[in-house]
Amino acid sequence: MPILAPQSMEFISRSAEQTRRMGMRLGGLLRPGDVVGLSGDLGAGKTTLVQGLASGWGSLDTVTSPTFVLVNMYRRPARPERTPAAASLLYHLDAYRLAGTPEQVQAQMIDLDMETMLATGVLVVEWAERVQEVLPSGKLSVTMKWVDENQRDLMFTAEGVRYERLLSSLKKQTYG
Repeated sequence: MPILAPQSMEFISRSAEQTRRMGMRLGGLLRPGDVVGLSGDLGAGKTTLVQGLASGWGSLDTVTSPTFVLVNMYRRPARPERTPAAASLLYHLDAYRLAGTPEQVQAQMIDLDMETMLATGVLVVEWAERVQEVLPSGKLSVTMKWVDENQRDLMFTAEGVRYERLLSSLKKQTYG
């Protein structure tokens, strides 16, 4: 009997660079409309994973934590096989400062125009547990844990058929 459910994958990262490379693999699999929710304590490596994710997705932009601006937007160069051009956006939302009742959080997400983000690109949410009730039910969740100075534990969980397929591809790229 397997220890993990088929819709889950655990990855132990032994360096920030390894976390970025895992993000690059994942970023290369994402497409417009996808949602990735990141959870984990401060220092768990969420922004480091997003740096790799944005790079693998095709962005040349510098990735920084959006803690004080709430949402950073990263672009990737247009290519003929990618249409429409607006779908070349990756939204990096930091939900740490969003708070209140579920209704208040939902209003804050509406103010941030989550609907447009989902329609025009990929949405990556740090501190996803704070806005869980307003995120789509289909998504890839990544729970990150600080183990020690150089080691992080990443648990990927697919929620929905699209994300089960995505996770299956990520497993093949990672473990063969």
